[in-house]
Amino acid sequence: MPYLSFIIPAYNEAQRLAPSLQKALQYFDSQPYSVEILVVNDGSKDSTSRVAGDIAQKDPRIKVLEQPRNMGKGAAVRRGMLEAEGEFRIFSDADFSTPIHETARVLERLQSGIDVCIGSRGIDTSLVKKHQPWYREKLGKMVNVIVQAAFISGITDTQCGFKGFRSEAAKQVFSRAQLNGWMFDLEALYIASKLGLTIEEIPVEWYNDERTTVSFRHSWQILREILSIKRLHRHLSNKNKP
Repeated sequence: MPYLSFIIPAYNEAQRLAPSLQKALQYFDSQPYSVEILVVNDGSKDSTSRVAGDIAQKDPRIKVLEQPRNMGKGAAVRRGMLEAEGEFRIFSDADFSTPIHETARVLERLQSGIDVCIGSRGIDTSLVKKHQPWYREKLGKMVNVIVQAAFISGITDTQCGFKGFRSEAAKQVFSRAQLNGWMFDLEALYIASKLGLTIEEIPVEWYNDERTTVSFRHSWQILREILSIKRLHRHLSNKNKP
């Protein structure tokens, strides 16, 4: 059984995936623990599947999971988390906006007993080396206001795509998760909070990738997903501790 499972959801990532996987393999070559890298191809229309498969043939640490169709990032992460075998499980965006070396900091907190450790762009903004366009930062601030008021107080950034879970926490959270879209991160953290799991937010380096597909026109979809979270999980309470 691998010590760490590193999960990469991928949709039309043929250009970015190969460099990211090479960086990951180089990094994990220098680590003392075993690792599996799960690439979850989310019904890509480009050559993402072939690119991932070619690299996987050369290195058995890489496994490619194929979604039957494009189902959304939330569904891809959920599948990766539930099919992973590692004692600790981290997911990352395919573009490595958060550099791979930040794995060490997240893993350290999980090893200390924290159930869920999330990377954050909000604690130390000096670590944000390349900022998002103004409209995305404004959208992020709007989401955070809603989160602080209605969901989880004390967390400054629920949407950074670099999060880690202990294996049991991953199973408890993602077996209950339902959202496939943009706000799956918030749903996962909301479930973890309701289950009484420990959540810690730590600052990480972050570089905006201008090729991201999220824009201000997605605001209404994001709002709808946010409003659905409490309805989907209204049966959970803080008494449901593991």
